[in-house]
Amino acid sequence: MESKSLPKKICIIDGQGGGIGATLIKYIKEAYGESVELIGLGTNAIATAQMLKSGANKGASGENAICRTVYEVDCIIGPITISWANSMLGEVTPKIAEAITSCPALKILLPLSQERIELVGVSKEPLPHLVQAVIAGKLKEVVNHV
Repeated sequence: MESKSLPKKICIIDGQGGGIGATLIKYIKEAYGESVELIGLGTNAIATAQMLKSGANKGASGENAICRTVYEVDCIIGPITISWANSMLGEVTPKIAEAITSCPALKILLPLSQERIELVGVSKEPLPHLVQAVIAGKLKEVVNHV
């Protein structure tokens, strides 16, 4: 009897309007289809709705949903600010930032920020280029690892 591995659980986290998360989900779904389970977690309902509209398999909103779900996934993807307390106009609570950075899942963070923080040594690339780097880089290893 042949054993079929379960799809990798990939959590996409975003806030505010959900545009970054929606873009990630669209391109990851195109690249990996049903070999991944995409969970869209929004810091608010609008962000979650956008990620679901883009093809997330599941979605939930708010601090508790994020803090619980990140411990059940293989990988977390989102803008770097999901790991910074009080970022995204305060939508990322200290509890959210702590849960994301403390959970054992691999984190793939895009160097996108509207905060007054400069990341030295990181080149400024448009979102589509960053998404392609995610898909062709470490995420490929996560999805193909049995």
